[in-house]
Amino acid sequence: MRVTVRTICAGVVAAMLAGVCASTAAVADAFATTVPHAILIDVGTDTVLFAKDAESRIPPAALAKLMTTAVVFDALKAGKLHLTDTFTVSENAWRTGGAPSGGTTMFAKLNSTLSVDDLLHGVVIQSANDGCIVLAEGMAGSEGGFAKIMNDEGAALGLTDSHFTNSTGLPDPAQYVTAHDLARIAEHLIVDDADYYPLYAQRDFTWNKIRQSNTNPLLDMGIGADGLKTGFLDEAGYGLVGSAVQAGQRLIVVVSGAKSEKERADESRKLLQWGFSAFQKVSYFKPGDVIADARVFGGEKGSVGVVSKEPISLLLPKDTQEEVDGRVVYRGPVQAPVAAGQEIGTLQLSANDQVLREAKVYAANDVKPGNFRERLVGNIRELLFGWW
Repeated sequence: MRVTVRTICAGVVAAMLAGVCASTAAVADAFATTVPHAILIDVGTDTVLFAKDAESRIPPAALAKLMTTAVVFDALKAGKLHLTDTFTVSENAWRTGGAPSGGTTMFAKLNSTLSVDDLLHGVVIQSANDGCIVLAEGMAGSEGGFAKIMNDEGAALGLTDSHFTNSTGLPDPAQYVTAHDLARIAEHLIVDDADYYPLYAQRDFTWNKIRQSNTNPLLDMGIGADGLKTGFLDEAGYGLVGSAVQAGQRLIVVVSGAKSEKERADESRKLLQWGFSAFQKVSYFKPGDVIADARVFGGEKGSVGVVSKEPISLLLPKDTQEEVDGRVVYRGPVQAPVAAGQEIGTLQLSANDQVLREAKVYAANDVKPGNFRERLVGNIRELLFGWW
């Protein structure tokens, strides 16, 4: 599909790309779900295939445990924690999340000592509240301290509207997430914590002579599902974050606010099946392809090409030619000198005011400072441009 480029400058500069891709929104209109909050994302292209009120704040319920495991997995990767490390079950962990609590638990005994490996199995497979609290207290001294780590890591992951106050997802009006942020956490677990993610596919775990099964209904549907998690609170309804792979394509689905376990399972499955069948992958730019030109101030040249370091592709609806916009957004003009590989801005591909894909773009080549005449012309051009 042909790409044409025009440049618009104003404070933050947008190099516009017209006719980049077909609109996913048109096909999304043909799909409906009964749950109030949902999102479906293709991991390989970072394309949002479907979204329904995915940016509204919702109680996370047990889905907050995805962030808990992300913190633990990242500590393991960094060597700050080891699977063989052990933590002790405090009275707070036992009363709040253990057998006396009446919630989901791995039935860890008061004052017993558990390995990080066993605690993770309890949290991921059994949704164990006691396991979460033991990990939080062991790593940060308290749930409050651990929640701060969760929020710091969430900010680093780019979560835009989420706040955690505990490791379990137990009710707290100050704790909230969005469906989109839950999908971001899931993608981090799948891509960045790949060595530990397979734990989410394990079907059961026995602790303290009590065998419990994974509550994720997608694992038994034969649709390629390999994780992640379910959750429920009265004020949140039934929720699920899941992922499945078919023919090398991975999708992440998030639903929240379902009225029953059946609705949660059915709507998640329908979204995944629709996502696998209704779209096709279209590639636009290879690494190193010049996507657009960014204006340069004070250089021997007045512009520099921008490129991506990764392939740029989208999942597009089959048999449609509707166009969406693409633009390179940057703070400009860029001040010379410019070095090849220097980060310039972000490529955004969008449809109906919804951004479908973002990718960083970089200078394709060096631009040296200009001579006196070139700088003078640049100053005049910039002055006139500013007035315009």
